[in-house]
Amino acid sequence: MQLAIIDYAIIFGFFILSLVIGVLVAKQSGKSSESFFLSGRNMPWWLLGFSMVATTFAADTPGLVTQLVRENGVSGNWVWWAMLLTGMLTVFFYSKLWRKSGITTDLEFYELRYKGKAASFLRGFRAVYLGVFFNVITMAGVCLAGAKIANILLGISQEETLIYSSIIVVIYSSLGGLKGVLITDFIQFIIAMIGSVWATIYIVNLPEIGGLNTLLTHENVSTKLNIIPDFSDSKAVITLLIIPFAVQWWSTWYPGAEPGGGGYIAQRMLAAKDEKHATWATLFFNFAHYALRPWPWIIVGLASLILFPTLENINTTFPNLTSEMQGHDVAYAAMMTYLPAGLIGIVLTSLIAAFMSTISTQLNWGSSYIVNDLYSRFINPNATEKQNVLVGRLSTVLLMVCAALFSFYLQSAHDVFNLLLQIGAGTGLLFILRWFWNRINPYSEVAAMGISFLIALIFFINGKLDTPLFILAGHWKLIIGVVITTIGWVIVTLLTKPTDSETLDKFEALIYGSESKFHNIGYKVLAFFLGIIGTYSFLFATGYFIYGNTTLAITLSIVALFCSALLIKNWKKIS
Repeated sequence: MQLAIIDYAIIFGFFILSLVIGVLVAKQSGKSSESFFLSGRNMPWWLLGFSMVATTFAADTPGLVTQLVRENGVSGNWVWWAMLLTGMLTVFFYSKLWRKSGITTDLEFYELRYKGKAASFLRGFRAVYLGVFFNVITMAGVCLAGAKIANILLGISQEETLIYSSIIVVIYSSLGGLKGVLITDFIQFIIAMIGSVWATIYIVNLPEIGGLNTLLTHENVSTKLNIIPDFSDSKAVITLLIIPFAVQWWSTWYPGAEPGGGGYIAQRMLAAKDEKHATWATLFFNFAHYALRPWPWIIVGLASLILFPTLENINTTFPNLTSEMQGHDVAYAAMMTYLPAGLIGIVLTSLIAAFMSTISTQLNWGSSYIVNDLYSRFINPNATEKQNVLVGRLSTVLLMVCAALFSFYLQSAHDVFNLLLQIGAGTGLLFILRWFWNRINPYSEVAAMGISFLIALIFFINGKLDTPLFILAGHWKLIIGVVITTIGWVIVTLLTKPTDSETLDKFEALIYGSESKFHNIGYKVLAFFLGIIGTYSFLFATGYFIYGNTTLAITLSIVALFCSALLIKNWKKIS
């Protein structure tokens, strides 16, 4: 498709704005590593919350949702909707604890909670494991999605896309630090939401679609509308409800939905003004991520079933897509080709913004591990603040290069999603319990990471073979990973010595003060369920309003309001 002058003006205007923000905050961010990675620990909840949401709105997210809808209907989204439980657990049980720790990265936790060479090794090992390997895989998936979008909408190759986008995002990320990322995230989220909603309205009213009622009654769409999986389909119930709720949410480590908090979510909590701002930021993030944002993508995914009912239709329409880039996840970008001049510029800018917000966060977060938990901790403990910032900026560049290169080995957003779940399978319960079960030690964590990564590597390599040695469905791979990894780290925990009592006492005094670990636990459990029920009720109410089921939508809206009122009433006891 051909872009008009106004489209190019919108896109280049956004690029210039992002670079200007990075330049303006560069001086302040470069003063120290704390300024570069935590913005001086003085950020308000709303800015942090928007940044969390913007980061999870990656270039691959609309494609992932579209793919899930096309393959399994609206109920296919339960594979990630179920992670709301993980998010609410972080909100009401862990966000306050992270902020009270006063650390720079969540990896410093290890030398607070544990002691000795094993704790130091764990901190350095996880800096490489998460900050480099895991981080590169996450960014590679986003790079792949960005390349697919650019190929369809701009007609440029994957190589060209990654060269152009990498240069821009690396410049403003390395200059502005976390503060630059937070400000641009806020702007990028607003642009992304406007673009996705506006595009959805336009697409639904295309002559080929014929409006919302025609869309919902079309033969290709009407069977895909169920929000809850069909219980007569045992496979769908097992893969979309039972496994996500019984196993996945508490047992896997996934970026943005880490059990107990972690990664860039923890980084934002640590950058908050205080514990209250950390809690509010995380609560807003979970509400916006799961309840506020998904429906525009879902509707476009349903509409794509009319214009591109099969994968072959997409491949025929866009013959320049390489075999590695073909898949149902490109249907979202394919639908964007129907937009007019001006609107396509806004939507394309919103997708670029989604790409840049995620990549910039991952780069800043990953480089914070490399600097704080590897370079200044082990390689150069006497490094000056300028040296730390310089290493942070250099590692930003290297991480981007590695992610861009690895993206050529991936195929779809769903593949990346499953790979990340598999790598973290079985580690989640450890991250939940380590704050409360004193028996857990550094060897527990190394065992969990090592076993889960080895199992994921075996499955990944087997899947890439021309003739796989074995064939297993994705949900069975996840269960196998969870069971073996969990049994493995529990056995290691019971066979090794716990951390000494002096270290544990200092840790608990810092985190819990004079309060018990289980202070107001009943109110927190209540808040956990209220947050889950309220968020799901709002999500479903929005869907049923779209479907025209007003009675059910109003009922669910009342439930959401009731849950919110109870949360507000008991907030002091909760937080």
